[in-house]
Amino acid sequence: MAEIVLDLKKSLEENASDYFEAAKKAKHKLAGALEALERSKKLLEKEEEKQLKAEERELQKRRDKKTAAPKQWYEKFRWFISSDSLLVIGGRDQTTNDILIKKHLNNDDLVFHADITGAPFIVIKAEGKKIPEASIAEAAQATAAFSRAWKLGLTVLGVSMFRPEQISLTPRAGEYLTKGAFMIYGKKGHHSPELALAIGIDSDGRPMCGPENAVEKHCKKVILIRQGRLKASDAAKKIKKALGGDLDSIIRALPSGGIDLA
Repeated sequence: MAEIVLDLKKSLEENASDYFEAAKKAKHKLAGALEALERSKKLLEKEEEKQLKAEERELQKRRDKKTAAPKQWYEKFRWFISSDSLLVIGGRDQTTNDILIKKHLNNDDLVFHADITGAPFIVIKAEGKKIPEASIAEAAQATAAFSRAWKLGLTVLGVSMFRPEQISLTPRAGEYLTKGAFMIYGKKGHHSPELALAIGIDSDGRPMCGPENAVEKHCKKVILIRQGRLKASDAAKKIKKALGGDLDSIIRALPSGGIDLA
């Protein structure tokens, strides 16, 4: 039983008033405490939900790694499969340009290079087949789009085409070749493609970025890519949301520079 302590200096009404005010304050504090408890419960539930989703994502990543197709040797380069089902590969920088030309170039292949400083070499792997005009046009377009011209905002760029035997490691007298650079001798084919690309996810779950016709041939869903203002990371998030795939691999597949999605 609770004890009631009265102040003998006050009247009965004054004591009652004091207890009434104390009770009101206690009730108010209790209501505040209950509200705080409810807020804490909701925050805890949200954190538990976040943790559960994070665990689910991590589990899905592990599953994806187990079921993902093994990486192919050409995935260290830029690559796509042409509409004629020929492998097209390109350098990402001076080192991969160097490796591409020195280690992965056969006599029946075709080589492309954009008419601008800071462009990759692009190679169509013939594999003993005659290379169709459609694949040549697609390789030329990729060569232009994956060059520095994309970042500069150019819409059309000249691209040279030549045979492996026209490539030399010997510079002209008084000149010096940097890593990933080569001399080209003899007559060259010439193209002036538009800078435009597409991206899709192929049957092995890999993002493939290249000319629209090539990507449409090998991917069920395709997003067109143009020069724009989106950063590659922001564009990749939108692409992942629409197509699926691994975010880092999508970023790696995109051209260098601002992007718009059609």
